[in-house]
Amino acid sequence: MRFLKSFKYALQGIKHCFVSEKNFRMLLVIAAITFFLGIVFRISASEWLAVLFCSALVLSLEMINTAIEKLSNIVTESIHPVIKQVKDIAAGAVCLVSILSFIIGCIIFLPKIALVIKYFIK
Repeated sequence: MRFLKSFKYALQGIKHCFVSEKNFRMLLVIAAITFFLGIVFRISASEWLAVLFCSALVLSLEMINTAIEKLSNIVTESIHPVIKQVKDIAAGAVCLVSILSFIIGCIIFLPKIALVIKYFIK
């Protein structure tokens, strides 16, 4: 029973991010497009693992970043230099993982897109 309550609270957190965070919704759209492309291009199991892992990592870090920002805003409403650093570091983590996920996506999808383009150019 305790597990179900924990799961319910976790789902509420995801729902809150979806409803209130524009960046989270944008990242979900990007993940959905990536999943669609994975189906269209019939990516391999190992490619699916990379896509799923990257998507989960980016979305999870965005949620952690949101939690840090909300908690920081409760601690102080003024701009505190250390809290600014904490927020910037959390945002930087999301940015870094997003860039690396984009590179992984390019490694997976660009050769497949190139083949489609090459096919239509002939």
